[in-house]
Amino acid sequence: MLVTSRQVAERIAELVGVPPRATTVDGFLAGDPDAPVRGVATTMMATLDVLQRAAARGLDLVITHEPLYFDHHGAADEALEAEADPVHAAKSAFVAEHGLVVLHLHDAWHDRRPDGIRTGTARALGWLDAERADDPGVYDLTPTTLGALAEHVADALGARALRYVGEPGTPVSAVALQPGFQGFAPNRRALARPDVDVIVIGEGHEWETGEYAADAVTAGLGTGIVVVGHVPSEQEGMAELARLLAPRVPEVPVELVATADPFRTVAR
Repeated sequence: MLVTSRQVAERIAELVGVPPRATTVDGFLAGDPDAPVRGVATTMMATLDVLQRAAARGLDLVITHEPLYFDHHGAADEALEAEADPVHAAKSAFVAEHGLVVLHLHDAWHDRRPDGIRTGTARALGWLDAERADDPGVYDLTPTTLGALAEHVADALGARALRYVGEPGTPVSAVALQPGFQGFAPNRRALARPDVDVIVIGEGHEWETGEYAADAVTAGLGTGIVVVGHVPSEQEGMAELARLLAPRVPEVPVELVATADPFRTVAR
């Protein structure tokens, strides 16, 4: 029995269970949505490496949480094509040559209740049962230290370039989890809460969130911040999608094709 990318998208909408936003970045970015699907890959970011591995595994529908061509709203696509940007050209040629269909699934997966990305990340961290019932995204953990928390997050999420602000021996237990890039205002508000010891984020502007966290620590008004990296902070959310979507698309395999953490650190 055949299934198309469009039909898979319809089943995802049923899984999400909330109306789509009036204005959204979600939708098909490449390929023919009405062509039969051989397999489905979920991924955090459809890098060329991910596309190559998906094609090699016969997964020709790639569901990506982040955009295909480096711009959240897709505004840069036409400019890159007009400039004959070589990286854009190489990637688009590969997509066309292998008949891949790329579906952007960002807004709806965050709008799901509970948030699909945060749920997958919390599951990987072992925090699902520690979430406050009346305060989504805040977790009351067994007391630990900031350094030990950072090490656990790095190991659980495969974050090879994780950084943190604060003293490693500082006691922490109440953690706010903000995967991806949520911006300075949500980061600041969480850092300023007296009932939150530390926030764990994907990424943030260093002159905003980073500076505020450093000043909070110096002033004795905060414990610190753990910066995971955008890809590892949200990767497990797309693993969550594969787990929940697979039984809804029995016609073809549904697998996570993990996006590699692109950043490395210099050994000291």
